Amino acid sequence: MNRARPTSDGDAGFPFSAVVGQERLQLALILCAVHPGIGGVLVRGEKGTAKSTVVRALAQLLPPVVDETGARPARLVELPVGATEDRVVGSLDLERVLRDGEQAFRPGLLAAAHHGVLYVDEVNLLHDHLVDVLLDAAAMGRVHVERDGVSHSQPARFVLVGTMNPEEGELRPQLLDRFGLTVDVAASREVDVRMAVVRRRLDYEADPAGFVARYAEADRAVAGQIRSARERIGRVVLDDVELRRIAALCAAFDVDGMRADLVVARTATAHAAWRGGDAVTEDDVRVAAELALPHRRRRDPFDEPGISEQQLDDAMRDAATEAQREEQPPAPTEEFTPPEAEPDGVSGDDPDGGPEDPSPPDGPGGGAGEGRSGAPVSAAARPPRWEVPGIGEGAPGRRSRAESRHGRVVRSSTDTSSGLHLLGTVFAAVPHQRSRGRDEGPLRLAADDLRGAYREGREGNLIVFVVDASGSMAAKDRLSAVTGAVVTLLRDAYQRRDKVAVITVRGADAELVLPPTSSVDIAVRRLSGMRTGGKTPLAAGLLKAREVVRRERVRDPRRRPMLVVLTDGRATGGADPVPRARAAASLLAQDAVTSIVVDCERGMIRLGLAADLARDLRGGYLRLAELTGDSVADIVRASSGSGAVRAA
Repeated sequence: MNRARPTSDGDAGFPFSAVVGQERLQLALILCAVHPGIGGVLVRGEKGTAKSTVVRALAQLLPPVVDETGARPARLVELPVGATEDRVVGSLDLERVLRDGEQAFRPGLLAAAHHGVLYVDEVNLLHDHLVDVLLDAAAMGRVHVERDGVSHSQPARFVLVGTMNPEEGELRPQLLDRFGLTVDVAASREVDVRMAVVRRRLDYEADPAGFVARYAEADRAVAGQIRSARERIGRVVLDDVELRRIAALCAAFDVDGMRADLVVARTATAHAAWRGGDAVTEDDVRVAAELALPHRRRRDPFDEPGISEQQLDDAMRDAATEAQREEQPPAPTEEFTPPEAEPDGVSGDDPDGGPEDPSPPDGPGGGAGEGRSGAPVSAAARPPRWEVPGIGEGAPGRRSRAESRHGRVVRSSTDTSSGLHLLGTVFAAVPHQRSRGRDEGPLRLAADDLRGAYREGREGNLIVFVVDASGSMAAKDRLSAVTGAVVTLLRDAYQRRDKVAVITVRGADAELVLPPTSSVDIAVRRLSGMRTGGKTPLAAGLLKAREVVRRERVRDPRRRPMLVVLTDGRATGGADPVPRARAAASLLAQDAVTSIVVDCERGMIRLGLAADLARDLRGGYLRLAELTGDSVADIVRASSGSGAVRAA
């Protein structure tokens, strides 16, 4: 038996049949093993839910692989989060180039996973570029490499499985769609099930060999079923009735593109083969829809994933009616009539078409008294991309410039860890050819000639939001507009792979309602229940932000911070509130924290206190109504201080 290797925490692969309470996940993995063209499984769940255990148990169920060396067990290949592109797809074999003077290719992890399982733990923390590479290979069954003068292609047909904890950050909806199936797992709350899990784990630790032997027969039976299903799948019939049902289901849930239809069709066919059927039935389609459609409904990072039983029942009922309908000829094409032109100077797409400072939607109300903010209202337009000045070295993202192992090549470097720079290596070797006795033939290289590729890409930053939730904000119905602006900025932070923290300022103190996290949808949920009212202890909010930044600089020193303050600047909480707020702002400026102040003041008479705060922070400044405008250069006015924000 091919046992999965233990991990660093001792979590060895259990026999597949020994895993308790993971039926839907096991079915999804089996269906992908039957038909790898489904595109893999994304497993979402909180920590400690046996996600990794189930995945590692899958490899031992796959049929043996026959290659030039003979028969061997299917491999489980694990891809670490910090893997480079060269390690994943393969690269030039530098040793053979230097030793033998010949061009040779060294295969990567994708090729090693051929006919096996490629497992990516914490796939949501993997660089988006590498996720794209994995999903392309999983969809095509081959890996293509065109780089460093090498053109190479080889088969890479594997079962792709990614696991993630949503609390640590989400995948972009575009990448979610590329996974064939998605399963959400959670620890059971039933006492008997939890007891069984713990008992089996303890039994395994006491006698691993005996424990595996106890379930060997059951594992062999499952492996035999997978082999039989693989042999049968080519004979399974998917008739037009069921295909129409699939198309009607995908249309009912308004999924983008045609990938969902293909995945549901393949999954339904695999399920029919798995149960031993000769044709796809309505039940097969329902199972496929439960696994393939929920995550494809998530177009926005803050949309809740999933499909309820009632929603699926309604869609299946409507699809059943459509499936029995005779195919109708296509409707005649109507002649296109262009819409009437809009009056000059008015355009529905022009963000500047309205007044400079439009009234915000109805807020939570309640004047200066206590209250709760309503659900955040997101702005329609995209905010400007603010970035931290200089070149960073933080986690991969899409905000500020940074040295990167995956970005574009800028120049050569003596550091070869991010890949070989061929031209730089050649240019370094050329001046020494005569002294090395070369008159003709291949270039003579030495170790000192090697040059690496200095790459520049983008990093994600730590965005600390300080949100004024005091009575002066709620009194003029501004908080709804402010929370909507914060949601817009949080959406932007999600797309740029930032970590976020949220601090609210109200009453007697400031509160850290969300410690730094990569899961910005949690920030939205916390923001929707934000309490409002009272005075404005602005100094406390700025000092709390400074504390958060300092603490995170210890935990993650390479992730550069950015402070976003949404306030009208009216500091009223505590003794000497205005001088204390200005002093706190000066401390943040001395710490070189990049900052931007969003001025939430309204009305004909403006005190300009938020602009004063921006100057004390040595940061950028803009008005709330301008947050989603297009004239970024006119909006963001950064001072000459080291912490000034930069708009790209």
